[in-house]
Parts: sequence; structure tokens; C-alpha cells
Amino acid sequence: MERTVFDRIIAGETDADIVFENEDVVAFREIAPQAPVHVLVIPRTRMKNISESTEHNPVVIGKLIQGIAETARLLGLEETGYRVVFNTGRDALQTVPYLHGHILAGRTLGWPPG
Repeated sequence: MERTVFDRIIAGETDADIVFENEDVVAFREIAPQAPVHVLVIPRTRMKNISESTEHNPVVIGKLIQGIAETARLLGLEETGYRVVFNTGRDALQTVPYLHGHILAGRTLGWPPG
């Protein structure tokens, strides 16, 4: 699999506005936000998308979810709420072939989303 911008962020080769990181995940602000708060959370273990996650230890996915929850807590989003989105594939508009969750918050979010 070709190196992505997310690989370069993890390696410290590309700047990112990092809001949280630990040994399992890195969370950083989206460069083209779709909500007042828009943060991406990526696992340090490389996967293309949710479909590929079944090929990995489920602990990795659990750590990703924990990282999303911890990031939301640090951003003060628990009281008002937030949405987590995983885009998978072309029709879902996944633009970087690396598993990542979008935390969206800061306003009332519409439903259905698209």
C-alpha cells in the first residue's frame, strides 16, 4: 500500500494540528472542516478502511474507539454531543486510503447525513 499523508503525520514528516496522541492513535484537526469541531483520529496500526479492519486484532479497533472517546472528552464534547463517521470506499467519499474516524461537533448535526 502506498504511503499516505496520515503515514507522514504519524512519522512526524508532515505538520498537523495534533489534539491528542498516545501509543495507539493520533488525533488532529481536519484541514477542511465540515463542522465547527472536526477532528480525525487514526490508529498507528495501518489499515485501509473498516472492511480491512477484520484482518487485524480486534484490540486495535478497540484502542481506536477509546482514542476517539478520549479525544472527545479532552475537547469537552461529552455534554453537548458529537458524531463519529468512518467513510469506507469511493461512494462514501473516502479520500485517504487509511482508516480514520471523523469527530464532528460544535453545532446541531442534521439527519440523514447525506
